Amino acid sequence: MCGFVCLWNVGDEDLADRMIRRIAHRGPDAVAVATLPGAPVVMAHARLSIIGPEDGAQPIQVTDDLLVANGEIYNHQDLRAILGPSTFTTASDSEAILRLFRSGGSRWISRLDGMFAFVLATRERIVAARDPLGIKPLYTARIGDGMAFASELKAFDGLPVDSVEAIPPGSLYDTRDGLRRWYRTPQGAAEVEPGLDVEATVRELRLVLEEAVATWMVADVEVGSFLSGGLDSSIVAALAQRVRLGAGRSPLKTFAVGLEGSADLAAARAVAQHIGSEHHEGVFTAQDVARALPRVVYHLESADVDLVRSAIPTLFAARLAREHVKAVLTGEGADELFAGYAYHHDYVEDPRALADELTRSLGTMHHINLQRVDRITMAESLEARTPFLDRDLIDVAQSVPAALKLCRTDPDGAESTGETTEKWVLRKAVTDLLPPDLVWRKKAQFDEGSGTVDALSTALAEVLGVTGPVSRDQEAAVYERLLREQYADPDRVLAAAGTWAAQRVPV
Repeated sequence: MCGFVCLWNVGDEDLADRMIRRIAHRGPDAVAVATLPGAPVVMAHARLSIIGPEDGAQPIQVTDDLLVANGEIYNHQDLRAILGPSTFTTASDSEAILRLFRSGGSRWISRLDGMFAFVLATRERIVAARDPLGIKPLYTARIGDGMAFASELKAFDGLPVDSVEAIPPGSLYDTRDGLRRWYRTPQGAAEVEPGLDVEATVRELRLVLEEAVATWMVADVEVGSFLSGGLDSSIVAALAQRVRLGAGRSPLKTFAVGLEGSADLAAARAVAQHIGSEHHEGVFTAQDVARALPRVVYHLESADVDLVRSAIPTLFAARLAREHVKAVLTGEGADELFAGYAYHHDYVEDPRALADELTRSLGTMHHINLQRVDRITMAESLEARTPFLDRDLIDVAQSVPAALKLCRTDPDGAESTGETTEKWVLRKAVTDLLPPDLVWRKKAQFDEGSGTVDALSTALAEVLGVTGPVSRDQEAAVYERLLREQYADPDRVLAAAGTWAAQRVPV
């Protein structure tokens, strides 16, 4: 996990150094600037060493090619075996990107499995790309006749750049061939087809879940797990604990935060006890929230009310986790894959519309929840991993009929006229993994369960110097003011941010 900057046809090493220093929180282990002789390129990299910590420094140069990358390539060992181990000069997973490119395959990028953003340069061209759902960020801008790339918007702040925009998820930009989409989210299935073996579908989902968590734990450092006590993070933590214990390692480290006595702390404590993790708790107050707000807004690169609210507990959880590990697993993506949001209940009578909405919302995650997770954890120099967004798991989840994700059923699967159950098929897949009261409990938002909303009300009243409730408009105005105070070009940042529309529909 890292941050990087690349300048093409600009040729200013001092500028690259200034830009990378603005996002050095993404990689406190090493900062480096490099050029490629004979090519109009400057690259800078801030490293958080996770895989190949001894020799994985970047930028990576192989003869006439130079690379900077952010993220993790989880199948790098397989790629080494295919491409020939002797061709690799480091233990870094990122080197696999460069070696695949140099192999000359027409669809080489599709062989990368993981979360990543990168820019590589030859003497004649730049190639920049992003993982399927945009878990890792990548922005580009014009500087005169040249181009600049960076991991965060703040790298461009105050600079004479034009047309700052994100490279779309699942896309590759080539100065020779232009922009192309190399990955498209598979369309979700809708109705339960006649003859579908539901139990077999549930078993297959469980197997893919287990593989995804094991894959996303690959690292040369210890990987922990956020644990809010909700279904998604509890599934990830329970499976991760099995991976660690199965490999003869010490128990998984789990991390939960909230107000004293909050529902999340109690629920997470119960889950941790059930799975036997080494559990760590952090308690925050309304005063802590007030002090953290400027940092949250600055690093989030957004003033959206719902994003800021959910980013606050993420910040405290990241701070707690970073005291113990350099990487954590999270439950992001389960709601988009398995219909976990409250507004999804509006689609219960129309599985086709629900399947289409889930597919659409997966495509918006990069500038909503994934932006929050990336920016806030990286603000604390912590790598966050999202195993629910494993590519194989996405394929399987999208093949599961939406009618099995949101349906009116009892916990035992019998048809019922009772309440609608969201994420039904996911719950069925983990019935043996967690206590029944957790598996079938209704969802609560992270900011609600942790007590953030209550603490935030008090904090905002203090910031505004008022008594009584603070309206949503007043809250939004506070966040925008905090952002504007910290950026030279705040309109550029605000224009790039995603928002949650009515009923928390991501747009």
